[in-house]
Amino acid sequence: MGEQQATLAGGCFWCTEAIFNDVIGIRQVESGYIGGHVTNPTYRQVCGGDTGHAEAVRLTFDPEQIAYRDILDIYFATHDPTQLNRQGNDIGTQYRSAIFPHSEEQEAAARAAIERAQADWDKPIVTTIEPLSDWYPAEAYHQEYFEREGENNPYCMAVVAPKLRKFRKSYAERLKNQASAV
Repeated sequence: MGEQQATLAGGCFWCTEAIFNDVIGIRQVESGYIGGHVTNPTYRQVCGGDTGHAEAVRLTFDPEQIAYRDILDIYFATHDPTQLNRQGNDIGTQYRSAIFPHSEEQEAAARAAIERAQADWDKPIVTTIEPLSDWYPAEAYHQEYFEREGENNPYCMAVVAPKLRKFRKSYAERLKNQASAV
């Protein structure tokens, strides 16, 4: 079957990247930008909110170790898909909740995942399913950001670290390093 890719936007890519780096079957996580109208946008441009891009992650995964459906379930469990164009204090379309399917099968799975996840939320899920478009990797300093800089960044300690702890506790059986669960 070979490796596949998934592209997901769920707010700040530092957090989404940190979560999926821990998951068995995820071979690579790359932070980047998708869904906009500017070629090769910079972080500064995307943060300005004028390019139309979302901060996202592109996952390369082994479908024999983790199903796309399971990736989507983790995605919906680790961000708030009911917040339109924001995640917490991060506000703007660049922080939208969006899925960019790589195939018709992924699109159908995304629609099914939204229906499954809705049962866990009191408000309607606003996650969009958007066409796959040009992918622009984020600058090198954004890759593996939480792993490298998290303990030195107040935002990461206040936002990413608690979310990562909750994820590791809830999904201990899915972690690459079982010691990370503690």
